[in-house]
Amino acid sequence: MDDEAVRLRSAVKARDGFFTTFCVSPYSRYLARWCARRGLTPNQVTTASLVTALIAAACAATGTRGGYVAAGALLIFSFVLDCTDGQLARYSLQYSTMGAWLDATFDRAKEYAYYAGLALGAARGGDDVWTLALAAMVLQSCRHFVDFSFNEANADSATAAADGKAVVGTPTSALSSRLDSVGWTVWTRRMIVLPIGERWAMIAVLTALTTPRTVFYALLVGCAFAACYTTAGRVLRSVTRRSVRTDRAARALADLADSGPLAETVARAARRPARALRGPLPFLIALAGGAAAVAMAAFGPLDSPVLVLGALVYVLTSGFVVARRMGGALDWLIPPVFRAAEYSTVLILAHRVDLPGALPAAFGLVAAVAYHHYDTVYRIRGGAGAPPRGLVRLLGGHEGRTLLVALLAALSTRAFDLPSALTVLACAVAVIALTESIRFWVSSGAPAVHDEGETA
Repeated sequence: MDDEAVRLRSAVKARDGFFTTFCVSPYSRYLARWCARRGLTPNQVTTASLVTALIAAACAATGTRGGYVAAGALLIFSFVLDCTDGQLARYSLQYSTMGAWLDATFDRAKEYAYYAGLALGAARGGDDVWTLALAAMVLQSCRHFVDFSFNEANADSATAAADGKAVVGTPTSALSSRLDSVGWTVWTRRMIVLPIGERWAMIAVLTALTTPRTVFYALLVGCAFAACYTTAGRVLRSVTRRSVRTDRAARALADLADSGPLAETVARAARRPARALRGPLPFLIALAGGAAAVAMAAFGPLDSPVLVLGALVYVLTSGFVVARRMGGALDWLIPPVFRAAEYSTVLILAHRVDLPGALPAAFGLVAAVAYHHYDTVYRIRGGAGAPPRGLVRLLGGHEGRTLLVALLAALSTRAFDLPSALTVLACAVAVIALTESIRFWVSSGAPAVHDEGETA
């Protein structure tokens, strides 16, 4: 047996996307071996991937065709390095909590920084695509949180089965098993969910050949289709599966909700009537509250306190649905609804105010809040539990931030400059969330879990 060949094969993840498996891993494993023989660490390769992506974003920000071509090439190289760091860790057996956290968080930083670079480059050419850039970030983040929430809700299925609780297969899972027996369907299903490899390859090629507006249109269409495809299948599995959600899973969903002081106050007041909620009713109430906030942000008068009414309804409904144990079949959809409502409200209000700098400031705010939400997921999946409640309360919770942004937008024409207010809020959230996150991951021994690479 060739031990070196075995080590190289073992360095590559068993389940990966089509682009990663056939277009990157055949040579990135040798790059990983080259790095190992020169004493490079996975963390150094991860950092190099981040730096490369940031340079790609800077090239895209030039707004020139040469800059776009260079940006696309550098983005692909950044992804190659992103694959190499994990393969190097497996090849040389260099695993660390810090490395897993850097790999997980840097992917989001790279992608969203690249979106900002494309928006800046388009602005240099006279095309304002900040709304599309922010919409792409919102959609991509919400897609991830659908994945996270569903997986956490069902992470204990095997444990529940061992305890004698009812966990029964569903028609959709049976169909999935039959499709898995046909080789080409496996790759097709992995590709249509637009995992990170396919997504970055599409972005890179379209950046080099087209315009930033075209890149964002393609990204929005592709991610929207992938989100509908995966969410529909998971909803069908949830409503047809007869299972009991464990207390750990229910607690994880409550932590993913990211409820702040306002929602906690409502939950304490409504705990008794909330216990009567059954079936899909909690999800529908959360969806109605989120829709009220988004609708008022989209159609409410900007120069009137009426704009805040939708956010107030959102505060009440979000507190009401988390006042009970989140053990319903569709309760895993509640945290993604909260993410979509908060992010979309910020996006719509910044777009409607139509002041210079409002959308870039909103982009920074959503990025900072999304980092806090991703960090919450990594902690839970690593078995370390959610962030401290003091941190969540200090950040205001999703409902508190939504209400604050609505209030700032309502007062922006009279008392506040909304772009400046959003910038200050974004900086405050980023500093508080990053400080606590870095402190935790540097000092803890909990494993960080990468957010992509889920089974399609």
